[in-house]
Amino acid sequence: MNMKIKIVTVGKLKEKYLKDGIAEYTKRLSRFTKVEMVELLDEKTPDRASDLENQQILEKEGNRILAKVGDREYVIALAIEGQQFPSEKFSQILEEVTVRGYSEITFVIGGSLGLSPAVKKRANLLMSFGKLTLPHQLMKLVLIEQIYRAFMIQQGSPYHK
Repeated sequence: MNMKIKIVTVGKLKEKYLKDGIAEYTKRLSRFTKVEMVELLDEKTPDRASDLENQQILEKEGNRILAKVGDREYVIALAIEGQQFPSEKFSQILEEVTVRGYSEITFVIGGSLGLSPAVKKRANLLMSFGKLTLPHQLMKLVLIEQIYRAFMIQQGSPYHK
């Protein structure tokens, strides 16, 4: 199967320990799939920004995200109101998407304000990792570990236990 995984994030990853972790899982995943990381510029959010300012920021970031998403990609956006899955179900979803003929799965992690309505609308699936708020940079590490876990589950590997 010639699957490609793309992870689109808003904001630059600065923390070395997160970069190292992400690099490790990207390397492990290379056995199964090509992984592409797209980091987009985040807008500066003024302190005590008005709702309108926040909406404008979300829209700008949203347009940048959508510019990186092709028409034929299956998009999974991380959103707090999204569905939650056990790892086994997540693994199954990735497998089913491939069977349905998609060759690229794109994951989207928004900036500190989240995702614009337009991005959520474009998403084929809204997914949540729970009610906890995590720094979106840490979220990227959690996500790539779960993608790796999903492939290991498909392989029947003991990694998952």
